[in-house]
Amino acid sequence: MSEINLGSDFLNYIIRQGYKPGDRLPSIQELTSDAHLDMSANKVREQLEVARTMGWVEVRSKRGTRITEYAFTPAVRLSALYALACGERFESFASLRNHVEAAYWNEACALLTEADLDEMQTCLDSAYRKLDSRPIHIPNPEHRLFHLTVFKHLENKFVLGILEAYWELYEEVGVNRYEDYSYLRKVWDYHSRILRLIRTGDFNGARQAFLEHTSLLRYEPDNGSWEMERGR
Repeated sequence: MSEINLGSDFLNYIIRQGYKPGDRLPSIQELTSDAHLDMSANKVREQLEVARTMGWVEVRSKRGTRITEYAFTPAVRLSALYALACGERFESFASLRNHVEAAYWNEACALLTEADLDEMQTCLDSAYRKLDSRPIHIPNPEHRLFHLTVFKHLENKFVLGILEAYWELYEEVGVNRYEDYSYLRKVWDYHSRILRLIRTGDFNGARQAFLEHTSLLRYEPDNGSWEMERGR
């Protein structure tokens, strides 16, 4: 049993009782009884809502409230969105994501299976089909899946939380609506190169290609747009 005080009687109760993902929690009426928590029903509801927002519990009709598998993503996403709403720049979070991916790149690549590489190839094929269509379609889902697949086997929920939150913010701030064809084509050519290098076991080369590809896009705060880096 953890001795960490979470600053919430409700969360401390969950930890003390040893609840696991999938376990059903008592009802609010049961929780407020002397046998469980010495708290008012309103206070329990408030703290339950915090846990739900953070993704630590799931509340569904007929199924009640259940513990979920821990993920760092909801907390990172909410905090980062609040920061952006307060005026922080998305590129600061993008820089964090780039450094995290670069730091864990070789470790993650070594864990990839042939099935993972085939999934990345499927992303490539689908992306090129969309880019070659008329009118073109922007391969946003493929872009996210391609990158996250590289890190899917890392047993580090904090790393995965940052990377997953990045792609959710990427959509929120509208980077995924950037539609310059030459930029999109160059990005996916880099992806093709990255996958080819990973398949040959050249993880350092793939990492370098990843770093080069992250420099393609920058945010221009003066006009609120995303532009391709020139001459890089």
